[in-house]
Amino acid sequence: MTKLRRCLLTTSALLAALLAVPTAAGAQTPGPILDPIPDDPAPAGLGLVLQEFAQLPASQPSAPPTDDRLKRYNRINYVGELPDHSGRMFAPDLNGKLYFLDKKTHTPHVYLDVGATFQPDFYSASGLGQGFGFVAFHPDFKKNGKFYTTHVEANGALTSKTPDLTPQPKTKFHGVIDEWTAKNPKADTFSGTHREILRIGFSGQIHNLQQIDFNPNARKGDRDYGKLYLAVGDGGNGNVGDNGGDPQNLGVPQGKILRIDPSGTNSANGKYGIPADNPFAGQAGKVGEIYAYGMRDPHRFSWDTGGSHRLFLAHIGEHEIESIHDIRAGDNLGWSEREGAFTFNKSDRCHLYPLPEDDAKYGYNYPVAAYDHDPPADWNCSSDSGHAISGGYVYRGSKIPALRGKYLFTDIVDGRLFYTEESAMKRDVAGRNRAQIYQLSAYDTAGNPVTMKQLAGDDRVDLRYGIDAKGELYLLAKANGKVWKVVGTRQTAECRTGPARVSHATAAKDWTPVTPSKWQFPGREVVLAEAGKERPGPRRPYEYAVLAKGPSYGSVNIEAKVRLDTPVTQKDRDVILIFDYQDDTHFAYAHLSTDNSIYPHNGIFVVNGADRLRIDQQWNANRSHGAPPSITDADWHKVRLTHCGATGETAVYVDGGKRPVMTALDTTFASGRVGFGSFDNIGRLRDLTVTGAPAK
Repeated sequence: MTKLRRCLLTTSALLAALLAVPTAAGAQTPGPILDPIPDDPAPAGLGLVLQEFAQLPASQPSAPPTDDRLKRYNRINYVGELPDHSGRMFAPDLNGKLYFLDKKTHTPHVYLDVGATFQPDFYSASGLGQGFGFVAFHPDFKKNGKFYTTHVEANGALTSKTPDLTPQPKTKFHGVIDEWTAKNPKADTFSGTHREILRIGFSGQIHNLQQIDFNPNARKGDRDYGKLYLAVGDGGNGNVGDNGGDPQNLGVPQGKILRIDPSGTNSANGKYGIPADNPFAGQAGKVGEIYAYGMRDPHRFSWDTGGSHRLFLAHIGEHEIESIHDIRAGDNLGWSEREGAFTFNKSDRCHLYPLPEDDAKYGYNYPVAAYDHDPPADWNCSSDSGHAISGGYVYRGSKIPALRGKYLFTDIVDGRLFYTEESAMKRDVAGRNRAQIYQLSAYDTAGNPVTMKQLAGDDRVDLRYGIDAKGELYLLAKANGKVWKVVGTRQTAECRTGPARVSHATAAKDWTPVTPSKWQFPGREVVLAEAGKERPGPRRPYEYAVLAKGPSYGSVNIEAKVRLDTPVTQKDRDVILIFDYQDDTHFAYAHLSTDNSIYPHNGIFVVNGADRLRIDQQWNANRSHGAPPSITDADWHKVRLTHCGATGETAVYVDGGKRPVMTALDTTFASGRVGFGSFDNIGRLRDLTVTGAPAK
């Protein structure tokens, strides 16, 4: 879960960071990194088709919360399928109840009330992850009826019960693991016994116990079969005060992934086993349960059920970095010495710093993929920046071929949908090479573009992934307690562009320029030979020509080769492709530029009787940059623009790329003509083909 970033800069720390005081040897102390990951997630050109699957009942925390982020419809945080081939789905609610969903109707009913079982100590009234956190069913649940839960206790438990492993000083909450044994695993309501197997003490109200789970790739006889993995947070302040350094301290469990054998007895409390092949098992002064360490908030993890069966962890950062790690036994992610592949400076609560030159000696496990927060310039770094990663899965299902081999994940807060290619997620000891992250769009089953904020009915989505036994994916939101199944994919701007077709349109009679004297039509090309000049009226392209040949289009696909004739020494050179043209002050256009650093460059815009308005989804206002520059040389480049009149989607591709460089969603105009031009540069077009649906 996201954390209040308590990061008020002292005057001395700020001066040290910004002035970079020279060392005794005359070297400069590295200054802060203002934009740790400059590259934004790129448009995927692909969207998930979502079908509403269920809505879980409304619920309330164990006491009225003061944090508005806990005031949700309910607090469901996972959906999965029982490993017994019954087809039953399950969903835990942090507020206390474990639900089963009917396999046909998807109607939920209470299987077990975890919160009621542990009253009055059960606690879910503060902290984003407090309450009934997670449930994991033993892979042999069908026969042994065993499953495991995490929950948080406070109140009287703090004096009447003792943590099993070293608690944090000033412990205020206990994270508890219980084993449950159902008398009849086929029953739809729990009846049976339970026993506590592990209790951990935390000083803070966040970053308690997160996910617990079994390796789905392990089979009977494998050394990993039946071993339970536990993601244990740092308690919310593992970088400061009494708990500073806990994630790096192998003598305590906080800030780690633990691995235990619920059927064993060789732990200190005798209630579970410590696998002999754990990396620190049997080592004096070290918690033998530790599998990997150096973590702040190890939120979600999953094993790839194909490929090399790697274990991936989504790790929530402090200042800026949301990351994905390839986890192996003994790995150290570096927190709180590192955040992602950057130095975490405890004296500067607002910035990250470069890695030291001798960083390799520490052997930290850096992200295989990551993105940063890009907060607004006026963010005071003492509040929630509104971003947190929630891990998902490498898709190995059979029903959606377009997703195979992709690791899908979300941003919990704003509901963005992402993926990386599993094959591109490679470990790099230097922390420099990371897999490209792509941002997915979303559609309802009718093909209408939607956002998760719209589907959840709230700007704070609280979004997570779930999965069924066949590897098919689900999304769920606390904002309205709904679950959606991913039932397919759809290409961005996927619409019928036909049957009208225009090509070989290079004669003067085929075009209507703003200023005919500035244009040349030598035969195979359309040439803007003289730069345009600003005209009265709203801010818009200075000089362009509208294609007069053919009809006005609703949905349209424009394919052409373009060249920028302005010398490459000029940074702000551009050409434009026009669509939805109504008249000189009402149209849309894609701006293809060498520069992407200011608002009017390299994007998709609409002119609607007023200054051009940027509508593409790639503009990062907080960092003042858009999609990577489209054209940087003097060569010919193939450009394709597809616009869907009914949905308002637009996608722009360059040089035959499989993914668009720019996308937009805007319904200002439903139809219009197409054109070519520039602001105050020169360029040319050839090999134009326009196909589209004539406007009604």
